[in-house]
Amino acid sequence: MRELRVKHQNYAWGARGSSAVRALALANAQRHDDARPEDFDDSTPFAELWCGTHASGMSDVVGEDGARTPLIEHVKSAANATLGERAVARFGDDVPFLMKMLSVARALSVQAHPDKALAVKLHESNPEAYKDDNHKPEMALCVSETFEAMSGFANADAVLTATRRHEEFGRVIGDDDAIEALRKAVESGQSNESAALRDAFKRVFTALMTAEKGKVETELRAMEARVRDEGTTATSSSSVESLFLRLCEQYPGDVGAFCAFVLNYVTLRPGEAIYMAANEPHAYLSGDCVEVMATSDNVVRAGLTPKFRDVQVLCDMLTYKLGAPEILTGDVVDACTRRYVPPFDEFLLDVVTVSRGTAYGVVAKSGPSVWIVHRGSCAFASAKDSKTFAAEPGAVFFVDADEECGV
Repeated sequence: MRELRVKHQNYAWGARGSSAVRALALANAQRHDDARPEDFDDSTPFAELWCGTHASGMSDVVGEDGARTPLIEHVKSAANATLGERAVARFGDDVPFLMKMLSVARALSVQAHPDKALAVKLHESNPEAYKDDNHKPEMALCVSETFEAMSGFANADAVLTATRRHEEFGRVIGDDDAIEALRKAVESGQSNESAALRDAFKRVFTALMTAEKGKVETELRAMEARVRDEGTTATSSSSVESLFLRLCEQYPGDVGAFCAFVLNYVTLRPGEAIYMAANEPHAYLSGDCVEVMATSDNVVRAGLTPKFRDVQVLCDMLTYKLGAPEILTGDVVDACTRRYVPPFDEFLLDVVTVSRGTAYGVVAKSGPSVWIVHRGSCAFASAKDSKTFAAEPGAVFFVDADEECGV
């Protein structure tokens, strides 16, 4: 078991003030006598806490003497021992996952993550924008009162209803033939899995996201004003119209605001999680989450961002799977552990909650694990080398494969 000094990211969409990420990042720095005041100004947005080996936010192993070693060096020094032989055979000599904590104050970009084949191609052709040649399936677990996201495409009939209710939305799409093809596919009873329905949906989404900027801005202004004038019904907190108005405020003139009518609007409660496979569109909106993903930072963006947009690549790469995302509530492992298992090989997530005064032994994993203390305090001990750490919020640990530990 090794304690980690981890990195944080100050992206513009992060939360200011006493956010979860700021609190955990500050506590982690304080544990290692590294909390410079200028790094933790509460007027700065604190977006992400990174725990892993990715080069953009490499964690450091902290020795008993305070010396630091990049986690990747610890891992590679004895990969079969630190990662486990099965993980090395499957994923190579690196930690196959990256763990984060996010504090989201405003919407992230409308985005998707490429599959492995596309990741290699994008990295080779544009390494500045796509720094990794790996895919990035991910899972987000709500750890705040609520966590809002847009995840996956809505059903086609909901999108058609939105084009009828909001003429501005239909005019931005502009491709009447595509809308008509989508309508015919729906009315003929085509399932969400049918090629005809998905092809029509792709035409509609591509027309929307590639619409001329001036046209988008004009129609957005008109629709925003009209929806506001419609009053409380249209702007109720549960409606997609309310989300649309919020996105207009956060990103004026951005076509991504129309994605409120194209993607599923999801509100998670504590203990609920969603996962995003490769080539599926999504955008986080607000709240705190624990996020786990394959070790990659590849993002293809198309809206709600001032960053580089690769719109045609995004439109071409998506699967156009329609319907609400699966909400995971976790499987009960024992009295203390709930386990979240997405359909990916690189990771799973255990949430361990131990009552005061209770001892709990953590079963050894066949691969590496990263632990972050989110709430409460405990003594965290390793059976391997008899080390014991006083663990409080902000403490992060790397545990080798096949290593037993306990709380």
